[in-house]
Amino acid sequence: MTRLSNFNSPLLLGFDHLEQILDQASKISGDGYPPYDIIQSGSDKLRIVVAVAGFNDEDLSVTLEMNQLHIHGHQVKNSNTVYLYRGIASRRFHRTFLLAENLEVKCASLADGLLNIDLIRPPQTKSVRTIKIHNTSNPVLKKVSKKEPAAN
Repeated sequence: MTRLSNFNSPLLLGFDHLEQILDQASKISGDGYPPYDIIQSGSDKLRIVVAVAGFNDEDLSVTLEMNQLHIHGHQVKNSNTVYLYRGIASRRFHRTFLLAENLEVKCASLADGLLNIDLIRPPQTKSVRTIKIHNTSNPVLKKVSKKEPAAN
């Protein structure tokens, strides 16, 4: 059975990648660990705040692959530590966010058990470009013009 897509319209040229993005978004794990917030601070700034209590900067990695922001966490267990009660989760995690193509990761910082990832949307410059039309069906353009020697 063929799958119908909203992006098959002849008026939506080059937007077929949006369908792939929607498929990726639907496959992202619904696991709630670690919890996170997304904060908008202005029209062009976002911040992802991930609660990573007990993790230090060596236990975390943030990578950007194409338009996917990956946050990995893995704690190394200290065999010398004896826990009487363990209430802070220390499991591995992998959290993925799909970013719009025009979003850029500005920086990442860790403070008070919160991983902050700042994103910015650079201002778009409006540009108009005129495309020159070449008439390749005109036989005059196909002939190579040759200079004839001047008559003396």
